[in-house]
Amino acid sequence: MATTPESTSVPLAARGRRGARQGVLARLWADRWIYLFLLPTAVLYSLYTIWPIGVSWWYSLLDWNGFDQHGTYIGLANYREVLQDPFFWHAFEHTFVFALISVPVRLVLTLIVAVMLNNPRMPWASLFRTALFVPVVTTTAIIGIVMQFVFDPAGGPVNLFLLKFGLIDRPINFLGDSSTALYTVMVVHVWKWFGVTMIYWLAALQTISTEYYEAARVDGANAVRVFRDITVPLLKPFAIIIGVLTFIDTLKIFDLMLTMTGGGPYFSTEVIDIFIYREAFAATIPRLGYASAAAVTFGMLTIVIAVVQLLAARYAQRARRTS
Repeated sequence: MATTPESTSVPLAARGRRGARQGVLARLWADRWIYLFLLPTAVLYSLYTIWPIGVSWWYSLLDWNGFDQHGTYIGLANYREVLQDPFFWHAFEHTFVFALISVPVRLVLTLIVAVMLNNPRMPWASLFRTALFVPVVTTTAIIGIVMQFVFDPAGGPVNLFLLKFGLIDRPINFLGDSSTALYTVMVVHVWKWFGVTMIYWLAALQTISTEYYEAARVDGANAVRVFRDITVPLLKPFAIIIGVLTFIDTLKIFDLMLTMTGGGPYFSTEVIDIFIYREAFAATIPRLGYASAAAVTFGMLTIVIAVVQLLAARYAQRARRTS
């Protein structure tokens, strides 16, 4: 009996789909131990990251103090109040001033140190790498408490050093003065997370072949010219990623700011994280719904800024290629 194309195409398609499903199932079964070991991480990540993010969106639509069993649905009222709250925008400004100053400083300083430590002729390079990375693994809250003593105007080592060498006439209250508190925390933050960005740069530098440097030395290029004409151009693709990662990482400064200044004095160091914490837990009447709306608003603004930053970096990169 003759067969038509219509009578054979359906069984062939069905067999193809069945074979594809069996292939996927076979691969899943072959990698079952991988998924089994990833399961605890997936469960914990879902419980402590995905679930809180999803719930915060729902809470942001409620008027809820956290003590009542149920909140009152008020729609977008919390978002309207957030957008009109001057304290929210002041905290937003402090957060991005903190990031816009500390991120370039952190990127430049860590790049310089990474270039030095990547030099095979650098003595004790491994020791310096370890020493610079130690603050990263130290608990941030402990560092914040210790730094309160370090910058204390009454007997703190920083003030004693400055007084001893005649750099100041009287002690400076670094953390108690609204004009210096935010910048003091910036210095500590850069020192605390210096090692992370340094490791990023070291990983990027190790992708550059040593043949380029050997050829430059043969041509008689000095260290400055090698850095300008070889290292910097080859690091540009990595610089975009490292810059975005460092920027996003700098926005998460809750624990350090809380332990060093608590958002004071006079709200001069209140960043978004402190603002949310104050509204949700530290206020006389907690407002979990309002705090959730502030968190969601800040998250969306951060995503927009990160996307704009990436697009601007890619546009600049294309413009350099075409010029």
